Amino acid sequence: MAKVKIVVLKRIEPRAVFGKAVPRNPMTGKEFEKCSMFEEGQEFIVEKCGEMPAGFCSWAWRDIYKDLTVLQYEGDFPWTEEGEAITCCTDGIRPVSFKLIRM
Repeated sequence: MAKVKIVVLKRIEPRAVFGKAVPRNPMTGKEFEKCSMFEEGQEFIVEKCGEMPAGFCSWAWRDIYKDLTVLQYEGDFPWTEEGEAITCCTDGIRPVSFKLIRM
């Protein structure tokens, strides 16, 4: 199995999805903001064991794991460069895009 680097590409503002009608968090009553788990440019390394890196969001991990596994086992996607994948978490209110790079 190969190591894979995860790079946070973009955290999407809820306004980009909803315009002026951003949903409110039922726990706080405030409008949702960008995902606070990540910062653009942040990097994580997935070692050969395939375990989730410390500090990574478990919800996002579940979403990107299938693409990460393809790269770890030397697979590629026809729509990206060899050894790379672009993927995202499926949070419909504040999604985050990631680039995966086989090392």
